[in-house]
Amino acid sequence: TSSVLQQFSSCRRPVSEHGRTQIIVLFVLCEPFKERFLKNINMHARILFKGTVAAVAARRIRNILGPVAAKEGWKCSAREVKLLNTASGDTVKIGDVSFQLKAPRNPELVPVNHIPESMPQAVAQHLRWIMQKDLLGQDVFLIGPPGPLRRSIAMQYLELTKREVEYVALSRDTTETDLKQRREIRSGTAFYIDQCAVRAATEGRILVLEGLEKAERNVLPVLNNLLENREMQLEDGRFLMSAQRYDKLLQEHTKEELDLWKIVRVSEDFRVIALGLPVPRYKGNPLDPPLRSRFQARDVYYLPFKDQLDLLYNIGQNVPAERVSQLLSCATTLCSQESANLGLPDFPVDNLLPAVKVLDLFPMLSAQQLIQRLYPYEAMLGKEGRNAVEGVLSRFELLDGKRQSSPRAVVHVEPGHDTNTGQATVTLNIADKNITFQVPAGAQPPRPPNSSPAFISTPSHARLLAEMMQSHLVKDMCLIGAKGCGKSVIAREFAEMLGYNTEQIMLYQDMTARDLLQQRYTLPNGDTAWRASPLVSAAQEGKMVFLDGIHRVNLGTLAVLSRLLHDRELALYDGTRLLRWDRYQSMKEELQLTDSELQDRCIFPIHPSFRVIALAEPPVASSSSQQWLNPELLTMFFFHTVKPLTKSEEAAVIHGMTPNVPNEAVEQLLHLTHTLRRTNDPTAQSLASSLSTRQLLRICRHLSQYPEESIAHAVNKACLSRFLPSLARSSLQKNLADCSIEEHADLAAEQKQYHTSVVRDGVLTIGKVSAPVYSPDEKMKVPDVLFYENAQHMMVMEDMLKDFLLGEHLLLVGNQGVGKNKIVDRFLHLMNRPREYLQLHRDTTVQTLTLQPSVRDGIIVYEDSPLVKAVKMGHILVIDEADKAPTNVTCILKTLVESGEMILADGRRIVSDPLEAVARPNVLAMHPDFRMIVLANRPGFPFLGNDFFGALGDIFSCHAVDNPKPHAEFAMLKQYGPDVPDAVLQKLVAAFGELRAMADQGTITYPYSTREVVNIVKHLQKFPEEGLANVVRNVFDFDSYNKDMREVLIAVLHKHGIPIGAKSTSVHLAKELPLPDGKMTGYWSINQGGSPRRKLLCPTESHRIDIKGPVFLRVQGYPLERHESRSMSFTEEHAHWQIPMNEVNIVCDVTTANDVIFVATCNPVTLYSMRERADTLHCIELYDVFPRTISGVWQPFITVAALGSPLQGQVVLHEEQSNTVLHVDLVTGAVRRLVLSPGKDEETVRKTSSWWNTKDSQAGYRMCREFAHKNWLLFYKADGNQLDVLDVLEGQVHTISLPINLKSVFLVAEDRWLLTESKTDRKFLLTKPMHMGAEESGVCQLHTISEEAVSTGFGNRTVMEPAAPQEVSSEQLPNENLSTALGQKIVSPNRLVCDTHTYASVVVGFPDLLSLNEVYSFKRTSPLTEGRGPDMFFGSSRSTGPAKRVNCVSLVGANQVVRALPPTQVPLADIYPKDITPPMTAAYLEVTDLNSKKVKYIPVPRTTSMSPYTVWISKVSDTDVVMAPLGTGGVVTVDMGGYVRLWETGLDHLQRSLLEWRNMIGSEDGRPVQITIQRDSGHDVTSPKHGKIDPTNAPHVGGNQWAGGTGGRDTAGLGGKGGPYRLDAGHKVYQVSQAEKDAVPEEVKRAAREMAEKAFKQRLKEIEMSEYDAATYERFSGAVRRQVQSLRIILDSLQAKGKERQWLKNQALGELDDAKIIDGLTGEKAIYKRRGELEPELGTPQQKPKRLRLLADVSGSMYRFNGVDGRLERSMEAVCMVMEALESYEHKFKYDIVGHSGDGFDIELVRCEKVPKNNKQRLKVLKTMLAHSQFCMSGDYTLEGTEHAVKELAREEADEHFVIVLSDANLERYGISPDRFARALTSNPQVHAFAIFIGSLGDQADRLQRTLPAGRSFVAMDTKQIPQILQQIFTSTMLSSA
Repeated sequence: TSSVLQQFSSCRRPVSEHGRTQIIVLFVLCEPFKERFLKNINMHARILFKGTVAAVAARRIRNILGPVAAKEGWKCSAREVKLLNTASGDTVKIGDVSFQLKAPRNPELVPVNHIPESMPQAVAQHLRWIMQKDLLGQDVFLIGPPGPLRRSIAMQYLELTKREVEYVALSRDTTETDLKQRREIRSGTAFYIDQCAVRAATEGRILVLEGLEKAERNVLPVLNNLLENREMQLEDGRFLMSAQRYDKLLQEHTKEELDLWKIVRVSEDFRVIALGLPVPRYKGNPLDPPLRSRFQARDVYYLPFKDQLDLLYNIGQNVPAERVSQLLSCATTLCSQESANLGLPDFPVDNLLPAVKVLDLFPMLSAQQLIQRLYPYEAMLGKEGRNAVEGVLSRFELLDGKRQSSPRAVVHVEPGHDTNTGQATVTLNIADKNITFQVPAGAQPPRPPNSSPAFISTPSHARLLAEMMQSHLVKDMCLIGAKGCGKSVIAREFAEMLGYNTEQIMLYQDMTARDLLQQRYTLPNGDTAWRASPLVSAAQEGKMVFLDGIHRVNLGTLAVLSRLLHDRELALYDGTRLLRWDRYQSMKEELQLTDSELQDRCIFPIHPSFRVIALAEPPVASSSSQQWLNPELLTMFFFHTVKPLTKSEEAAVIHGMTPNVPNEAVEQLLHLTHTLRRTNDPTAQSLASSLSTRQLLRICRHLSQYPEESIAHAVNKACLSRFLPSLARSSLQKNLADCSIEEHADLAAEQKQYHTSVVRDGVLTIGKVSAPVYSPDEKMKVPDVLFYENAQHMMVMEDMLKDFLLGEHLLLVGNQGVGKNKIVDRFLHLMNRPREYLQLHRDTTVQTLTLQPSVRDGIIVYEDSPLVKAVKMGHILVIDEADKAPTNVTCILKTLVESGEMILADGRRIVSDPLEAVARPNVLAMHPDFRMIVLANRPGFPFLGNDFFGALGDIFSCHAVDNPKPHAEFAMLKQYGPDVPDAVLQKLVAAFGELRAMADQGTITYPYSTREVVNIVKHLQKFPEEGLANVVRNVFDFDSYNKDMREVLIAVLHKHGIPIGAKSTSVHLAKELPLPDGKMTGYWSINQGGSPRRKLLCPTESHRIDIKGPVFLRVQGYPLERHESRSMSFTEEHAHWQIPMNEVNIVCDVTTANDVIFVATCNPVTLYSMRERADTLHCIELYDVFPRTISGVWQPFITVAALGSPLQGQVVLHEEQSNTVLHVDLVTGAVRRLVLSPGKDEETVRKTSSWWNTKDSQAGYRMCREFAHKNWLLFYKADGNQLDVLDVLEGQVHTISLPINLKSVFLVAEDRWLLTESKTDRKFLLTKPMHMGAEESGVCQLHTISEEAVSTGFGNRTVMEPAAPQEVSSEQLPNENLSTALGQKIVSPNRLVCDTHTYASVVVGFPDLLSLNEVYSFKRTSPLTEGRGPDMFFGSSRSTGPAKRVNCVSLVGANQVVRALPPTQVPLADIYPKDITPPMTAAYLEVTDLNSKKVKYIPVPRTTSMSPYTVWISKVSDTDVVMAPLGTGGVVTVDMGGYVRLWETGLDHLQRSLLEWRNMIGSEDGRPVQITIQRDSGHDVTSPKHGKIDPTNAPHVGGNQWAGGTGGRDTAGLGGKGGPYRLDAGHKVYQVSQAEKDAVPEEVKRAAREMAEKAFKQRLKEIEMSEYDAATYERFSGAVRRQVQSLRIILDSLQAKGKERQWLKNQALGELDDAKIIDGLTGEKAIYKRRGELEPELGTPQQKPKRLRLLADVSGSMYRFNGVDGRLERSMEAVCMVMEALESYEHKFKYDIVGHSGDGFDIELVRCEKVPKNNKQRLKVLKTMLAHSQFCMSGDYTLEGTEHAVKELAREEADEHFVIVLSDANLERYGISPDRFARALTSNPQVHAFAIFIGSLGDQADRLQRTLPAGRSFVAMDTKQIPQILQQIFTSTMLSSA
């Protein structure tokens, strides 16, 4: 029938009413005698006819046939249960099987009320089968899907046959003592108490074992013999024997004898009914074969469709029949084998009954929502699973969630009509109707909804509460929601609404069944007893229990609760039984016992109002460990998901809780949070979880109190952004920027206003926050610590104080050694708070956190842990190393922090409300001053602790503690080492700063911290003569065996000038050559007075300058890689760095102002400024101001003048051909054009000569900048006859007209200028008044200077040949320098003059004395020639005219002249020995020192890159460098490749530096170290004497005789004892230096090298690789060796962490398990725990490898542009890195490498099942890439390749999927829009796709990156970054899943 009808109902064709009725009648005629048919009719009639004519017909048939069916004869074929009363006792008959009843001895143990009124057929069949087996005496095993059905069948059978039951719920914590015998101590003696199995066997009861698959493997075999032979040996010496054998023995022996032999009879009525799930379909341990063979199995599947349907119809009278059957059909489908193959958990069919009850009350409720409650598929399944379920729902027309309404809200709650039953009347509003019904309620009066001040109602929460009311009517609930979304708050509000007292139980991972139900303790007299857990007492008192964190507990443990939740019954360890209220009542009536009598028999009722609400985080669909929601749990609860609030609701909650929080702050915060929550990007999701509602409320409380704080700071604190992996961090920053939340840039300014802590009048003030100082009872617990204040730590403390005052508990996270403990101790010291200290570690358990049990006089005594003490006394609890303890342990802190409640192991509980503590016994009130401060290392690599922050971060206020910023760290170190030189501290701070930055990027693994630097400084402070280079090894020797790491470290230390590895002898200063003697060579006489022809007056005129502009250009900052040059040896050069300039650019000028260096380049025109010691450089491009001319003719030539105060940081630029004068402000980027001569417009005429024309036909303008620091400059034109003086501050130009044509101008003083005339080189002195235009009288006068040689005879003077000076100093030599230079004591004005003929000349008396001025010169043997030597490439010398820059500098303070000379003009033969070829240099610095009368030549290294415009360069300078003075004793040179080098030339400077350098290396002077023990040597010293003197003076050692020995006694000598004085007989001690002794002999080194080479060649031979190939491969592999190394380190440590062992409990040996200490007292064996590998539970999915695909770009453009930026080579390096790093991790990572180019998007390079195993195979892959990109078609398939890879990978089974796309961002060229690419990257949330763009043309890649999702795209402008970026991606993703 049913099959036909089902086919019929499934055909959708409309059939005439007539037809349907006919069919039914047909059926009636065919099968008149089957009552089954009637039921089918009923059922299908309901399905088929919806109030139609047919329905009427069917009803008629039912009425006709009803009476007939009721007659006896119809029931022939059904199984029926009859109770027959006969004389021989009662018999139960099921069908044809009958069973004789016996009267039970303990009737209270017989189950009651389990048999329903109408028993379904299927159940009757099962009962009949059990009865058959019972009669056969066999034990049965009911196997079937999860749910209460099997248990209920067993109980019904026992109720029928009136048998007593012993019920055990097995869990993974069950041991054999729980089954056989347990020892208890009574009055000091241990007794054995029989447990369930033994009791059942001896008393003839039935043992019901539930959950056999939960028990550990070796527990149940204890029962094997009992099951098979009914025999068992007991611990107390008794022996159980089967009834037959015992009765045989009784015939021969008396009962007394048998008792004496301790033989006990097993009752013949003893049976075992085992209930279990089929494993492997469900999780658990499979049955042991010997155990399995002893049972008879019966499959108890869900009730058949029709039986189930009947049950549902009976309950849901008001529900349309069709909906009931749809619901059931849907449920049945979801239980089928097919759905299990899809990976869907079974639908909890048993829960349909309560669901239909709800539907019966609310027929308008949507079925889809109801199913969501039974089967929360949206929360627990992945996308495919959800689609499958929705498909099933739509098939049965149950997708009505949109149409049907859900309850709107709880309208009101009133006490029930009956006061004593614990009911409340609730009214819900649904579909605009109010429906009232009764629900269980608590003991308190109910409270109307929305009346709690602490709960802000929002529409979605109101709806949730209303839905919970409906579920509460019928079943326990589970709330699923992300952490911090308000589950606890909602649950608490719900309980208060119904007047419940609540009991919150925090669940943790290694919780045992005992912790849930009953724990052992000792009575005061030492007896053992059982204490009910809070859950059990709550069940008896009718409270509402919150099981918080049900997702953490092992499911084997939770199984203990299934009977409590399904049947409201519970059997406890001490034999107590809890019964459902109605069963308890009916038992009371039946047996006519009172409550107290039942209680004496250990039977108690469970209160009817008792309810459980479980709280859980959502299951993670794909993961094996976090998918906690299994079919078994589904049967226990109704599920409600707590959806995250909508934006408006969240805003309402925030404003309700923190009324005065600034509005825009809330708006921005919510905008950010909801942006993060909406994305499907896993990184953003994890950030969103840090910004839960709870965390947002905390931020807003903070902001409402301190509105001036920045939101970005609060968000960064909440997410701990400082310690996020770099991907997540960039994603967060991008999101912050998108939501326009500004980071405060003025951190430096904040640090300037120095934070201090002041305690005044009992008030502590840190920064701007104040708090009263505490007065503690226990003074000695207040920490006191050495603490040096520094700005950064004070800011952290100020933040901590803010949160502390808001009542928060604090969490400090940071690397090791950054001062977390110091900060906390200092903080508590300032606040005067006593602290309790707890250090957590791997073995911390929940017990050790709270109480420490110990045994005293046989009684268990609990010692309070620091936590409990702190709670009692109101101290601050500092928990250190919180990340070392398992998170499941630290989770118990949550209830303590959140609700202030916690249950201790000894039964006491902590509560926050002091009033509650008074009323109840055993309760501790939490002291109001109690606070927790938790310290943890940052999550992730390399600490790999447990993620404390991830688990509990949002219940604390988090603070990231970082290493102090450089200036704070320096200040702090200065306090630790006041005598350590500042330079040393600066170097340390800089080097460690860089190492930390590298650790953040992942280049190195260990984060070097302040602690290490402090230790170095302490050492240097105590032993100042030990060198820094030695002391830093105390930190870095850890890394000395890791080659790559060592190279990185040495490079960094050398860069910052810490000479690790240098010898104090390696001083390489330039060779000094003697200077020829200085002679007086003549006089300069200044002709003044006399004839007016000689004295010329020069007219001047003044006008204002015309200023055009300003134009604002962008000032770009670049990081400056400053390298100290003296790392390995000491030279004149002390630092160098590279300017980031284009390689065609040409440096044309450098100038300095104090310690700022300005460099100008002229192709394109750019200006760079940098400080001598800074780490950033600023650059401004003036390309737009000086556009290139079309023909490239014009080669601009720039001179820079740096202005002085008050215009510091501003410069004037002068271009000499166009005479353009610009004023540039390098701070703001303002550029103004100064037009000096407004009358004449600029000559726009450009000469049209070709650019190689060497004769400069158009003379340029020059600028004299000697007095730029006084803010005035002088301009003149070569061969012109006027001077323009520009006063920058006044904005005036003074023009002076001259009677001569100028060649050059030297400003020798502010008011005296030296001019030389062109053509004749005659010199003139121009004197002018100090202030131009001040008085009219101020006329400029021109004096001629005549030069005369030294007189040869009497008065006849020869005229000197005038030579044009190259450089004249504008200051005079100090007097002592002048005296040393001239070799005579002299005080006089003077100037240094340099020209090509002399090394230097001094003009004494010039320019102030207008008398004869003497000239002293140091003559050269041959004059310097202008221009370069022969060209390096073309050989021939190309004369290009004189260079524009004369590189000559006079340092008057150091008495030196420094020139840069080309190598051709240097006497190389004198400097270098014959056999040494001089190095390739850019130039030599010729240093003429007039103090030491020496000249030396310092080589300047050649530049690495050089502009191709060689002719242009040769116009700039004779050498490849330009030079400027720096400070008083040094110069700075910049070579044409942009390399800046700083040189020390001054002798005293060099000496001082050398001393410092040697001190840094340390004085290992080669003397052997002596060990001296000073002791009183008492008697053996005779009177001291000098001793005999050896006439030969041979060395003597020891003895008591000779004078001048070593190590003897009584005689004078060295190192002995008792001698009168030390006497050194002058033996010259030839000591081998320590270094030489330590050196390894050369031949040993050679042997080692040869061995390595031999092995290398052997290896090559094995893999048949030529040496050339090996070298080629090494080129790629060597470049990424470091990244490969660090990736492998991370992979290894992750692997190690995954293999970490767990505690195995219940062991027979190991360490004592605290939880089992009582069992130990009683003498049990299995009370130990030990560490072991935890076997994964059977049925858990296997750990799958991660799947990675690298998409490499091998298109033609890669080959084409490889020459520009090496992009193809870098991609090959990246591929090489992936192959090397993942080698031998194939089980963890499956990877393949696919290329994409114009030929297609899936060019296979590496297949995942055939990865290259050795270098040869890897090189082949690289060669393939190269060849392909050389010969492929053009075109771009990046997009298709990405889409294809994402699709393909998503199909594969893997733990995680990654796609990494390497591409040049050439997408626009092929018309691919960025958002399409973004869609491709994020098209599948399961696949993490990343794009790395290789340096592109222009800013394509940058623009692209801005449009792509954050953290998914990277731009590698410098292709060297690709391997680092890959490493970042790996690290972030590996850690996210670790």
